[in-house]
Amino acid sequence: MKEAKFYYPLDNERGTVKCTLCSHGCIIQDRKRGLCGVRENREGVLYSLVYGNLVALNIDPIEKKPLFQFLPGSLSFSIATMGCNFRCRHCQNAAISQVPKDLSLEPSSFYSPGQIVGETLRSGCKSISYTYTEPTVFLEFALDTAILARQKAIKNVFVSNGYTSEEATKAIAPYLDANNIDLKGDDEFYKTICGARLQPVLDTIKRMKDSNVWVEITTLVIPTLNDSEDFLHWAAGFIKSVDPAMPWHITRFYPTYQLTHLPPTPLETLQRAREIGLKTGLKYVYTGNVPGDGGEHTYCPNCKRVVIERLGFAVRSIHIKDSRCTYCGYTIDGVGLP
Repeated sequence: MKEAKFYYPLDNERGTVKCTLCSHGCIIQDRKRGLCGVRENREGVLYSLVYGNLVALNIDPIEKKPLFQFLPGSLSFSIATMGCNFRCRHCQNAAISQVPKDLSLEPSSFYSPGQIVGETLRSGCKSISYTYTEPTVFLEFALDTAILARQKAIKNVFVSNGYTSEEATKAIAPYLDANNIDLKGDDEFYKTICGARLQPVLDTIKRMKDSNVWVEITTLVIPTLNDSEDFLHWAAGFIKSVDPAMPWHITRFYPTYQLTHLPPTPLETLQRAREIGLKTGLKYVYTGNVPGDGGEHTYCPNCKRVVIERLGFAVRSIHIKDSRCTYCGYTIDGVGLP
């Protein structure tokens, strides 16, 4: 176990602590865990139960995160522990994200931050992605790893629900290079489908952008739940208010977990959402989970030519030099572009 970094004792309640890692702000009694299921109070000391206790290690294309304008065509060493601070009814990784509160989390194998950095170097990956489950819940391990990775010129990537507290955001942001953050729906969607609220997510998106972290946004469009034109117009407008060059990934839902009764998202809905984003003034809007659709390419905002051609997660061609479109010379926004 590792003592948590983000908590404090409640003086008026013996042995009780308040976790400040995420925007839930769980108040945790002795021998109890927070909502994420992986932080436990033991006699007034809050511990992370998953420090170095990884359940997933993979080498992924960076486009899988999805990050389309960050080191395009590169590989990312991807890791996760168990646990999540959301209860999304459509979670595709529920087997590792939804931890029963009484589940023993004794590690079957332990990885140190140095081992992760070493494996990343040996694999030839240009970045480490903290992903699959919510990286905020294993932030102590992610932070220690990210600090070492930065020393070795390895980039650090979060794939997050955006519920990180202001305190934790200030701690990790100096070591993050990119963050794909979900903008899942309106406040009612967050309450009923995810067990959370909208405003903290909006706050995190702004804080990450203000901290010079490259941010891309993902919205999984679920029929009848967050596919209204009102929501899509609002989401596009919010992203534009933060930065019109912030990429927006509009991805297709497939029935899973507790929402198997809903159909896959019609392609027409995704294409309409992309149109809304572009007409609102966003420079880069993508459709996802539909390999072969034209919305997976990066288009130059000026001449409208394809500057990064993709098929699924594979980059097939790049028409960018010195971060400029090779057709018209327009500067393409991103990090690590040719």
